[in-house]
This record gives sequence, structure tokens and C-alpha cells, in this order.
Amino acid sequence: MGESEGQVVFAESFEGELDSEWFWIRENPDRWRIRDGGLEIVVEPGVAGTVRNALVRPAPDRSSGVHAIEVTIFNHIVPTQQYEQAGITWYQDGEPVFKEVKELVDGEVFIIPGSKAMPTQSVRLRLVVDSESWEAQYRPAGASEFRTAATGELPPGVNEQVSIQCYNGPPDAEHWIRFEDFRIIRL
Repeated sequence: MGESEGQVVFAESFEGELDSEWFWIRENPDRWRIRDGGLEIVVEPGVAGTVRNALVRPAPDRSSGVHAIEVTIFNHIVPTQQYEQAGITWYQDGEPVFKEVKELVDGEVFIIPGSKAMPTQSVRLRLVVDSESWEAQYRPAGASEFRTAATGELPPGVNEQVSIQCYNGPPDAEHWIRFEDFRIIRL
């Protein structure tokens, strides 16, 4: 699962209206906006099962080959809340089963899974999937190559979807996360 270019099968530029296949889980319309080619969402309190403003769409068909889901994440404000996070979540039959996120843990920001230090304000996440496995990759701002944070198994599932989302935000502050250049690429 290397870093070849591949064919873009879906791209969201976050200009104007969202693509019709996107839908929201627990939408809070006052807490998201599209601005200057990016989707910005407030990191609200909550966890995977109660996340607000998760933007979800059908996942690529993993049985048809290797795909990468990519998005750039930018923190407008440095995370302050333990486990405050933003990234990509994989769903099977409506349940979150896997995530690749930029997350604050014990005062430091990491790429999870893999617990790789993530000191930059912006990072490109890349989740590579095939019929049986995942590879969580990331490219910090200023880097030219993707790095692998971790790999693992992802058994086939029913009604697979992919989401960009953020949660575990502080209850008393407004932290905006920016998502840019979402793509699904067939490698």
C-alpha cells in the first residue's frame, strides 16, 4: 500500500454546496460552515457515539481494489481538551469501527493510531484500505512524503461509510477545525 498517485474517484473542494451523497450525523447547523474552500466545524464535547456534525458518505468498495481516503486538517486553535480530535472515521452498518485522527493526549498532539507526534498545525491524513486491511498515513505541513502511523486488519463490513469529524471539544470554548481537499483515490 504505497504512495502511488492513482485515480481520483471522488473529490470535495468545499466550494458552495456539498456533494449530494454527503449526509450529517447529529447536525448542528450553527457549528459548521463552508468558507474559502474548506469545511470548518466546531469541536464540540462528545465521543464517537455522540459526535455532532459528522459529515458522512459512502465508502469506496474495498473488494474492487486499494483506495485512499485523504483530507487535510488544520487546527485554528491549538487543542486544549484531553482527547480533542479531528480526522477520518470508518463506519460499518452505522457504527464507527476505526478512526485516523489528530488527537491531544496528555498535553501532546499525536496521530492516532500509532501515537506519532504531530507538532504542526496542519496535517494531511491518508487512510489506505483494501478488502482486508487499513494503513493510517499522514503528511505533516512542510513534509513531502506520507509517513505510516500504523497498520491493521479491517474485515469486510455491511454498508461501509467514511466520515470527517471532530469531537471531545472543550465545553467552554469555540475551537474550529478546518477540513480541506477531501479525496477518495483508487490506487
